[in-house]
Amino acid sequence: MLTAETAVVFFSASVLLALAPGPDILFVLAQSALHGRNAGFLVTLGLCTGLLGHTAAVAIGVAAVFQASAVAFTVLKLAGAAYLLWLAWQVLRTPVEEQGEVAAPSAPPGVLYRRGILMNLTNPKVSIFFLAFLPQFADPVRGSIPLQMVELGALFMLATALVFGAIAALAGTLGQALARSARIRKVMNRVAAAVFAGLALRLIASGR
Repeated sequence: MLTAETAVVFFSASVLLALAPGPDILFVLAQSALHGRNAGFLVTLGLCTGLLGHTAAVAIGVAAVFQASAVAFTVLKLAGAAYLLWLAWQVLRTPVEEQGEVAAPSAPPGVLYRRGILMNLTNPKVSIFFLAFLPQFADPVRGSIPLQMVELGALFMLATALVFGAIAALAGTLGQALARSARIRKVMNRVAAAVFAGLALRLIASGR
């Protein structure tokens, strides 16, 4: 079990890390601006669900495989980049009516939730980050290390949910206001597509 002091220090560090500009926070911003704050909340929930996978990977040692194997790391990051490029293409193809409303219905909740999961799970750097970050707060004297990894992962997910949820609310509200103009909506779509494409290129260029 974690001590109260360790939990507070780790949670504070996690909040600061969640606030730092990165792929996940940009993804939440883009999805919230395009589809509204509820979409941002669903994407955030998906991202946090993906963190469960990375936490488990660290707890059972799978994350070490991505750190040690260039092939495994490359395959997973290319899959993530391909998914982001596909999202960019989908955004560019989205039609906009004269009034600024999207002609096709917004993405269903399940789709938005899965986008968050896939965005997170296909980034091997998250597993490697967890592998380097979480053990710093674990202590063999306090009991099972895998259990402590799970506890730390849960705290990180809570911090992420709070920070990203607030960002989704702000970006979603602003995006809905701007989307009343068809011209602005088109610009938002292009900016979002550029963000997705940029994240894909960043992921492709990233190393272990």
